[in-house]
Amino acid sequence: MTEGLEQGILIGMIATGIRLATPYLLAALGEMLSQRSGVFNLGLEGIMLMGAFSGFYITYVSQSPLLGLLAAIVTGGLMGMLMAFVSVTLQAEQGISGIGLSMLGWGLSGLFFRLYVDGIQSIAGLKAWKIPGLGDIPIIGPMFFSHHFIVYFAFLLVPLLWFVLFRTTWGLSVRAVGMTPQAVDTMGVSVSGLRYQCLILGGMLAGLAGATLTVANTHMFADNITAGRGFIAIALVYFGRWSPWGILAGSLLFSMADSFQLWVQVLGINFPYEMAVMLPYIVTIIALMISFGRVWPPAALGKPYERGVRG
Repeated sequence: MTEGLEQGILIGMIATGIRLATPYLLAALGEMLSQRSGVFNLGLEGIMLMGAFSGFYITYVSQSPLLGLLAAIVTGGLMGMLMAFVSVTLQAEQGISGIGLSMLGWGLSGLFFRLYVDGIQSIAGLKAWKIPGLGDIPIIGPMFFSHHFIVYFAFLLVPLLWFVLFRTTWGLSVRAVGMTPQAVDTMGVSVSGLRYQCLILGGMLAGLAGATLTVANTHMFADNITAGRGFIAIALVYFGRWSPWGILAGSLLFSMADSFQLWVQVLGINFPYEMAVMLPYIVTIIALMISFGRVWPPAALGKPYERGVRG
């Protein structure tokens, strides 16, 4: 290979990895908020599927990607509220509730797709937006500054959420609810209210993550288009130790491995196809094994809170 061709492949591989990291990053940041408040939302996959379908369908009928994204955010928020009602208000076991929500999203998205869309259809989704000036920088510009705007939003959300969690009163309350809800309750702060807020916000981000797949990346919808990304996002929260920066690192690690396997196939490199497809998941498993035993989840994670009862 010539030097120019090798450089072009490297640029393309990194740019693809950054784009692929976006749905993982959005979903994992949303899950981080839920878990920081003490609720384990295993329904992330179902929320992403419903966000993916609603974003696709509204874009399909309205020809407006922005309306599609808005629909996905609202859908995700409503599903987050449903999870909050079941796990916080009804105090159902969170793991079972999450699995039920995931199955609901999987079933409804497939049903609605068959009812309202006649087979595989493409939509005019989001286009890449090259940031003026920055996008023209050699090498760096095509890698980092020539993506659709959801990519920029997702990466800017990392420092924003870090600031909110660790530098604001609301963030302090959320972290406290996930550790010692009794103490927060005695201070007059509603434990249930904060958990509802975090689950709804987390659901909105998961819905947007799902819509990223259909409205921004593939411009189409197919059954199970998320392909386990919701569960991977949950794993990334553990890998990232409930920190926005750690989640960003984990998302990029997985997406770069995913980008590598895609480029291996595109370039026709003599590398076993099955191994290439497995590579991102192998990387994730190894990363989790390395971090195992070094993570300390919020103390109240997965424990329903009942006023006046010590956990």
